[in-house]
Amino acid sequence: MPKGYWIAAYHEIHDADKFAAYLQLAGPAIADGGGSFLTRGMAAKAYESGILQRTTIIEFESLEAALAVHDGPAYAKALEALDGAVTRDLRFIEGVE
Repeated sequence: MPKGYWIAAYHEIHDADKFAAYLQLAGPAIADGGGSFLTRGMAAKAYESGILQRTTIIEFESLEAALAVHDGPAYAKALEALDGAVTRDLRFIEGVE
């Protein structure tokens, strides 16, 4: 079964305090769901239409596991804390076998 990946590209952080509160809740929710952070932070370089922005890539045992964490109650609490503090693009993708 291929791995699942959760990719978040942050276009803008509007409220650093809310974002920090989100991170305190989201990290444990993701880890408890089996997620492993492969990278997180500012992009080092961007080409073509890309922009230098905070990007996070999280690996899960499967796409279903990644979606279950995102749609679960623990992550829902993190989203409540986030409450419009960021503009971001979330993508979930299945890995190559």
